[in-house]
Amino acid sequence: MTRYSVPDMSCGHCRASITEAVTALAPDAPLSFDMERREVTLEADLPPATVLAALDEIGFPATVAG
Repeated sequence: MTRYSVPDMSCGHCRASITEAVTALAPDAPLSFDMERREVTLEADLPPATVLAALDEIGFPATVAG
């Protein structure tokens, strides 16, 4: 499980875009959002760099949280 801080995530459209990008990498991986903290939690065996690159590509630069 990895948490990502996504500072530019602020609405349902952001959430949908992020969901689409991440599920393209790991279709069955559980994904949860904390919109207030602007964090996404992903339970998948993906290197964080892969997820960060996918988020950056769609305009949501992120970092690993915690």
